[in-house]
Amino acid sequence: MYSFSNEQIERYSRHIILKEVGGIGQTKLLESKVLLIGAGGLGSPIGVYLAAAGVGTLGIIDDDVVDLSNLQRQILHGTSDIGIPKTKSAEATITEMNPDVKVIPHNERINSDNAFGILEQYDLIIDGCDNFPTRYLLNDACVMLGKPIVHGSIFQFEGQVTVIYPGKGPCYRCIFPEPPPAGMAPSCQEAGVFGVLPGIIGTIQAVEAIKVLLDIGETLMGTLLLFNALTMDFKRLKLRQDSSCPMCGENPSIKELIDYEEFCEVRW
Repeated sequence: MYSFSNEQIERYSRHIILKEVGGIGQTKLLESKVLLIGAGGLGSPIGVYLAAAGVGTLGIIDDDVVDLSNLQRQILHGTSDIGIPKTKSAEATITEMNPDVKVIPHNERINSDNAFGILEQYDLIIDGCDNFPTRYLLNDACVMLGKPIVHGSIFQFEGQVTVIYPGKGPCYRCIFPEPPPAGMAPSCQEAGVFGVLPGIIGTIQAVEAIKVLLDIGETLMGTLLLFNALTMDFKRLKLRQDSSCPMCGENPSIKELIDYEEFCEVRW
């Protein structure tokens, strides 16, 4: 078993005294490797809480730089970080929070060419992206690799979370067989977003990630959790695996990664 230092025993004491976590569970967290897709609104609370919890390796993939407009919701970054890569800012914030955590910055956009090489290094993928091509790419690549995904997304005052675990439940294509028509799903930049909302959704994603890593509780696998910040309503939709799904169905037709921008009719 992992040998904790006195400082680690004190740092993680509130975890270690939980029977569902304990020393064995904390060891699992310290030995886990998690990849955050995006260091923005969702990736910020996810990164903060997983680092605080002692997840030993956090990969962060993002090709953007910090902008003043990000600071209304992206708590990994501060005013002095404006203009620097989000991966660099996130690494500095996380290292200051918990030096136990090894941050692996991927200052690039994930795509069909580099997806397998990046994803295969990690135990769990957390989807905090803001576009449909990346969501479908992550789903397909992770189904092929057998990697679980904690998916989250936000729009104005609403958010959703689910856990996709290949071989155990429905994949993203089972839930959303086709992307929305071009122009029907505006970005946060176009439609706006309630600043606190990604904190709520991202924190739920962090909860689900730790549950998956520790194999405790009941995850949101097979369930889509919907949240409305204006009404404070949470709704749960039961999801079922589609036997005719082209990705995870009985006779899958998707055998390799495709051009997801073309599939979603997106032009960057």
